[in-house]
Amino acid sequence: MIDTHCHLDAAEFDVDREAVATRACAAGVTTIVVPAVERANFGAVASICREYPECRPAYGIHPMYVGRARAEDLDVLRETLKREPAVAVGEIGLDFLVEPRDERSQQSQWWWYAEQLKLARECDLPVLLHVRRAVDAILKGLREIRVPGGIAHAFNGSRQQADAFIKLGFKLGFGGAMTHPRATRLRELAATLPLEALVLETDAPDIPPEWLARDDSKQRNEPAELPRIAAVLADLRGMAVDAIVAATTANARGVLPRPERRVPAVLIDPRPKIGPQ
Repeated sequence: MIDTHCHLDAAEFDVDREAVATRACAAGVTTIVVPAVERANFGAVASICREYPECRPAYGIHPMYVGRARAEDLDVLRETLKREPAVAVGEIGLDFLVEPRDERSQQSQWWWYAEQLKLARECDLPVLLHVRRAVDAILKGLREIRVPGGIAHAFNGSRQQADAFIKLGFKLGFGGAMTHPRATRLRELAATLPLEALVLETDAPDIPPEWLARDDSKQRNEPAELPRIAAVLADLRGMAVDAIVAATTANARGVLPRPERRVPAVLIDPRPKIGPQ
């Protein structure tokens, strides 16, 4: 399985990050995409993705962090994307829910969104999109500045908006929110959208699935929850879990360049060495 969105660099994982990664592997999560949110954590994301071979980086400036970003951060982002083995530009996008919701704030978010779309096009990389309360504006940007596809992370729009993303070559990220029985509209989308448009994600440590959200002692989400999230999607669609896992993994591979790191055979050759070393 591929967790297409997990903030493994977050402070919530500082005490047991290695154990979290171990549990993910044991659960069958072979790849974890770790998106940056601002220039200040580009280094942390790169370091984690070097330390944990199942992790793959994305770099971008999140709309909730543009208030403290500087124009020169775009140059640093460009350099990082060209230097590191990134699978996407992200997490980028728009968030019209957070404060302040004034016109000036939205214009600032739009500028950063548009500039990072241009950078994704320049680097020939897909994008990981934050779309909260801003789906139509996000789609407008994608029509104006075409990029090599990507993922609408934590999708929670309408069927019409979903179809618009799909038409533009995007996949839609489904995770913990879909597991809550009261999320009827989102569960209907998960059940009826074309399977080839869906990918799995956790957004860990955020968006805990229903079984964590109902337990005050277990609010933190993590990649090892992905199999149960996949099982919920399988139940909603009336399919076998294995089929859901195979399809969503193939979808993630199709939209992200080289999501899975390949270890050179010489490093894993189990045969004993013969002759002088």
